[in-house]
Amino acid sequence: MAETIGHGRRAGALHPARAVQALLALGILWLAPVPAPAAAVSAEEVAARIEAAGDRPADLANLDLTGLDLKGMQLKGADLRGSRLNRADLEGADLTGANLDLVILRDADLKGARLREVSAFQTVFSGADLTGADLGGANLVAKFERSDLKGANLAGANLAADMTNQSMGLMRAHLTKANLKGANLAGAKLARCTAEFADFSGADLKGADLSRCELAGANFAGADLSGADFSGADLQGAKWDGAIGRAQAIGLD
Repeated sequence: MAETIGHGRRAGALHPARAVQALLALGILWLAPVPAPAAAVSAEEVAARIEAAGDRPADLANLDLTGLDLKGMQLKGADLRGSRLNRADLEGADLTGANLDLVILRDADLKGARLREVSAFQTVFSGADLTGADLGGANLVAKFERSDLKGANLAGANLAADMTNQSMGLMRAHLTKANLKGANLAGAKLARCTAEFADFSGADLKGADLSRCELAGANFAGADLSGADFSGADLQGAKWDGAIGRAQAIGLD
């Protein structure tokens, strides 16, 4: 019979908590947002809360807004922490400076939305349509797998891993298979992001930091790479046809 330790645990077995920390450190496991139980409200109730807030940021935290039509809504500076907006229609909405930490926006419509300088820590945008959206200067340690960011503005945005807050593992932006065709990423910080098979074709990456990113199979055809930093990045199978400024990029020797 195998030797056991404590309450029947096999000798040498990894403690469950340590196993989770090990997976987080490797970037294999992402801690899904676990907000407080969400209260379902209607689009009319959302509008009423915004009106009642007046000049103050509207409190829309921990709400279930799944599937709501919020097209063009003024949500500037709103506190949406922990809310669920799966499949919500936010086309053209103004979310400038909003707090989107731990928000779930899976498959949401954010075409042309204004998201400048939002805080989006561990936010889920997976499968969302962000074509033409403005995310300039935003903090986006978030999930964008399969998201459509075609023509979006991410100039100066911060998608880099926060190396000062890693007690639970490596928290970083996920852009695997995202569509970033023609997006503006000039000066954006993406260090340590994972973006395998992402499409950066025709994107503006001037001065962007992609150091130590996972970029296997990514497409950089026709992109402007002038001054971009690829130091230590995994670029296996990446495509570079017609890329501009490759000689001025860092780490592409």
